[in-house]
Amino acid sequence: MFPGGHRSARLAPPLLVLTFLSGLVDAASFLGLGRVFVANMTGNVVFLGFALSGVAQLSAPASAVALACFLTGAAAGGAWRRGAEPERLFAPLVAFQALLVALALAAQGAGWGRYAVLVPLACGMGLQNAVVHRLGVPDLTTTVMTRTLTGLAADRPGPATVRRGVSVATLAAGALVGGLLYTRVGVEAVLVTALALSLAVALAAHRRH
Repeated sequence: MFPGGHRSARLAPPLLVLTFLSGLVDAASFLGLGRVFVANMTGNVVFLGFALSGVAQLSAPASAVALACFLTGAAAGGAWRRGAEPERLFAPLVAFQALLVALALAAQGAGWGRYAVLVPLACGMGLQNAVVHRLGVPDLTTTVMTRTLTGLAADRPGPATVRRGVSVATLAAGALVGGLLYTRVGVEAVLVTALALSLAVALAAHRRH
């Protein structure tokens, strides 16, 4: 996947796990929290516009809250130890994301309502995107696929094709599994799976570092 080398190439497997996790949590939020995304902010911007136009199935407040919380998480992830080596921050930031997923799971289990689940999930995904942005591993953004798909179609086949194809397929697989878990078990099952994955990534990254 990286024949030319990259300083963070060894983080490709955990980044793919986080890509799968993004599909999971977006399935939980879109299907279980009322047509709102917590990872795909492009979709939320569009949903916000639709909701403001009067589309009854969409909620402008929910989309706005998701956007605000995502930006808050991203700002915190970008500001924390700004001068530090990004690889050193990967494990602790993903561990904090796991804590936010655990809070969302607790809120869902306690029946505290949509926003109590939405807020920590969106903050956690903002945090994830910040650390991934700081790492700068090509084609492994974990959430945004528009540019990845463009490169997949527009560029000549090569190592980047493998990275892009695997990234897109992994996000789709996460959404598929999230959808299946939601329809057969419920939101809690999706969040439990997301929590387990984020903890596994944080622990593996800590041990490897």
